[in-house]
Amino acid sequence: MMEFHLDGRSGVAPYLQLIQQVRRALRLGLLVEGDRLPTVKEVVAKVAINPNTVSKAYRELEYQGLVAAKPGVGTFVVRTLADESVAAHESLRQELQAWLDKARAAGLADESIEALIATTLRTPTEESR
Repeated sequence: MMEFHLDGRSGVAPYLQLIQQVRRALRLGLLVEGDRLPTVKEVVAKVAINPNTVSKAYRELEYQGLVAAKPGVGTFVVRTLADESVAAHESLRQELQAWLDKARAAGLADESIEALIATTLRTPTEESR
């Protein structure tokens, strides 16, 4: 089952963080059609968040056509965002993990790693020029 994590320092509203995490899990194939999201009560207990915030996130995901609420049963995934690239994810994740280990061994803190990744993602490569 999906577990949510909130970053109070991110500057991103908590309900948007929940939406982003579900969308990420759908894109990576970690959530598939038929999977149940944690109940509002379960999320509130795990991440100490207002129930209305969780409900707002779930309503937005429902509006986007990604989940459907079944009263008294739960909220279920009805559409995935994964594509054919999902097959390559595991080997790429392992390479990324090795890179992260190397970066941490070089003394980079998580915040520095995140900044490096963010700027690299936004820097045009030779191929895209």
